[in-house]
Amino acid sequence: MSLRFMLEVAYFGQNQASFREASDMIGKVMELELNEETVREVTELIGSKIHDKDTLQAQQEFDNMCHLEQLTNPKKMTLYIMTDGASVNTRVKDANGSSWRENKTVMAFTDKGMIRRKDGSHIITRKEYASFIGSAEEFRKYVWDIAVRNGYGQVERVVVIADGATWIRNMCNELFPDAVQILDLYHLKENVFDYSKWLFKGDESKYTPWAEATNARLEAGQVEEVIQSIAENITPPANVVNLHTYLENNRHKMNYPEYKKCGFFVGSGAIESANKIIVQRRLKQSGMRWGVRGAQCVLTLRAKVESGLWKKEAQWFQLLCPIRKIA
Repeated sequence: MSLRFMLEVAYFGQNQASFREASDMIGKVMELELNEETVREVTELIGSKIHDKDTLQAQQEFDNMCHLEQLTNPKKMTLYIMTDGASVNTRVKDANGSSWRENKTVMAFTDKGMIRRKDGSHIITRKEYASFIGSAEEFRKYVWDIAVRNGYGQVERVVVIADGATWIRNMCNELFPDAVQILDLYHLKENVFDYSKWLFKGDESKYTPWAEATNARLEAGQVEEVIQSIAENITPPANVVNLHTYLENNRHKMNYPEYKKCGFFVGSGAIESANKIIVQRRLKQSGMRWGVRGAQCVLTLRAKVESGLWKKEAQWFQLLCPIRKIA
C-alpha cells in the first residue's frame, strides 16, 4: 500500500462515523475493497506517528519555556486560548471501575483570524486544536506548544477562557501568568441556575428569579457583593457546584464589563463546539469503546483536519516516514 493511498484511507478513517463506514466509503469513492480492520490499522498507524511527532515537539518546546523571548514591540493582536475536557469510553477500567477517560482539548486563535459580523456574531477562520487523553500534567506541554505556535510571546494580549475547572485554573496560572483569565459566562450562569434549583428545592417560582438576579449582578460586575450574599457553610450534593467556593476561586475572572469594553469574548462556545466536532462525532457514537492509544490516534488526526493542517501533515508523513506494506 503506497503512502499516498494510506493517507487517503486514514482520512476516511478519521472522517467517517466508524471504520466500517469508512470502509464502505472507500469502496464507493475509490472503487476498492478494504475491510474495516485494515482501515483501522492504517488510520492508527498514521495517527500514531503524527501524535509521537507532536509529543516530541511539544516536549522540546516545553523544556525550553524559560528561553521564550518576549517581543519588545508585540503585534497588536489578541491571542485566545480555550481548553475543556470530554470523556471517551475505553476498554480498560480504572481503579474505581470506570472505563471512561477524560480527553482534553485546547484551541488557539487570534482576533486577526476571524470575521466579525455587523450583528455581533463572528466566524473563526484560522484556529488550531490539540487533543490529548491523559493527565493535566502531561497535557500542559501540548497547551504550551500550541500557544507558542500561535503567537504567545509575540502578541500584545493573551486571553484564556475556561469553565473554572481546578485543573485548568492551575495549569493556566502556571503557563500564562500574564494572561487575562476569564470565567466562561455561560458556564457561570448554568452553575448559578443549578445551585439555585437545589437551594430552593426545585420551586421554580423561587429559584428562577434568584438565579436570574444573581446572574445579572455578576454580569454587571458585582462579584464581591454576590460572594458575600452566599452562605459559606452550605454543602450541596456532588452534582451541584458549591457556588460560594466556585465564585471565590474565580473572583478575579469575572470582570465582564471590562472584558466587553476591551472587546474580549466572554464565552467558550468555540471550544464546546470543538469537543462536539473532534470528539463526539467520531468517538462517542452509540456503543463505541476504544483502546486509549487507538482513540488518541484518531483524535490527533481529527484535530489536524479541523485545524486545516491535514495537507501539511500528509506532506510530512510522505517525506519522512518509510513505506510500510499493510497486508
